[in-house]
Amino acid sequence: MRDGGPLELAGLVLLLMAAGARARPRPAAPENQPRSNVVLVACDSLDGRLTFLPGNQTVDLPSINFMKRHGTIFLNAYTNSPICCPSRAAMWSGLFTHITESWNNFKGLDPDYVTWMDLMEEHGYHTQKFGKLDFTSGHHSVSNRVEAWTRDVNFLLRQEGRPMVKLTGHRKQFRVMETDWQNTDKAVNWIKEEAVNFTQPFILYLGLNLPHPYPSPYAGENFGSSTFLTSPYWLEKVNYEAIKIPKWSSLSEMHPVDYYSSYTKNCTGEFTKEEVRNIRAFYYAMCAETDAMLGEIISALQDTGLLGKTIVIFTADHGELAMEHRQFYKMSMYEGSSHVPLLVMGPGLREQHQIPNVVSLVDIYPTMLDIARIPIPQNLSGYSLMPLLREKAESKALPREPRPSWVLSEFHGCNVNSSVYMLRTGKWKYITYSDGSSILPQLFDLTADPDELTNLAIKFPVTVHSLDKILRSVVNYPKVSSSVHEYNKQQFISWKQSLGQNYSSVIANLRWHQDWLKDQKKYENAIDKWL
Repeated sequence: MRDGGPLELAGLVLLLMAAGARARPRPAAPENQPRSNVVLVACDSLDGRLTFLPGNQTVDLPSINFMKRHGTIFLNAYTNSPICCPSRAAMWSGLFTHITESWNNFKGLDPDYVTWMDLMEEHGYHTQKFGKLDFTSGHHSVSNRVEAWTRDVNFLLRQEGRPMVKLTGHRKQFRVMETDWQNTDKAVNWIKEEAVNFTQPFILYLGLNLPHPYPSPYAGENFGSSTFLTSPYWLEKVNYEAIKIPKWSSLSEMHPVDYYSSYTKNCTGEFTKEEVRNIRAFYYAMCAETDAMLGEIISALQDTGLLGKTIVIFTADHGELAMEHRQFYKMSMYEGSSHVPLLVMGPGLREQHQIPNVVSLVDIYPTMLDIARIPIPQNLSGYSLMPLLREKAESKALPREPRPSWVLSEFHGCNVNSSVYMLRTGKWKYITYSDGSSILPQLFDLTADPDELTNLAIKFPVTVHSLDKILRSVVNYPKVSSSVHEYNKQQFISWKQSLGQNYSSVIANLRWHQDWLKDQKKYENAIDKWL
């Protein structure tokens, strides 16, 4: 890290390139031109609404602003599953969650799955990845998977520590998430020491943990990650006056699935406005630190003369509710959780451009192949973003049907006691559950109600029917929900049998242990009844 701090470095890059900035798009590179390098920076839990108005007024994100000035921002980009592993599985496979059966943080892609990076390497790209990947099966804690498997059991147990904030370090300390900074350093060194010497194009992936909350220090590793931690250096980048305190429904008025999520996330207690404001402020500060790491990558590309030859993509696996709808974390189809950042800049791509089309993370796979001029398989769920990024007159028609006007997201993991499906199209967001009839669906008009406080499902039954018809043409969601239900039960039975006599003691020490131990026999009986 050089003197001056990461935000100052990002500003320096901005000044260096400002002279070359143009409002109109650069011409697309001819086929005989060298293929572009690609850098993908994917963080964890960054609310995509922070990258444009009015969300971007809450915190200073100079690297993201730099990408907006020299590239394109997608205003309506969504995760395909708002939790780490299933979301990343969609990004690395180009397929919807129900196709890969990436049901939860324990069930992702097979380790030998052929990703877009594998194909790019086969077609002559140098490849390198640093940091968080998290798209294959078999990871995350025992608590995480058991909570997902037992979501159909008739009990309510808190699975997280109460969300809290913690200030660390001093006003000059900007390296708070040291693991992420170390991986950023590795990526920077790789660019400067190796990539700069390549004669063939490269693809570099950097996966960041931030701005995901930290483990709860007061309750041990078995009680979730509910601490929003930062230093005064980053907190000073937050505009407290612009922080919006979200409106909450009363507990009795909450949608039943929302109530389950809020309870299991330990958010049904009393919170003062100051507590909520601080949680949101500390989260925004963590986003600022994330932005600075992106700035280091951009600076390295500029310093080596590679920036003009490289397509840079910035995104996240999902967002963060930060106390909206009385929840933190993700695992929800509300905007804070499902809306992700997506910014792209590079040679031949539009500058200072905003794209309103709905897109999602499954689009990364075909986009990478398009950049590398590799034939795009017809069975992918996603569509290349390149026709939207290049000037229209110079874009080539894709050899498949046009991009649909909707995106799909689905969730089958912990902290939600039902499979959830979201269709986003036009001004509408349609959310349905399980079999489509046993739980009330939700319909939001995001133009009139961006905070998603008024469920219009009963008021507009024709719209609900129309959107549900589209959704069922994409996925037979009652059948998928049934499959997940059976998967959860069989996985739990296998796990329980593998423990033998140790079953009770192990389950009593999961993240829900503080509630479980209050009436252990009652909860064991509830599981037995479910099985």
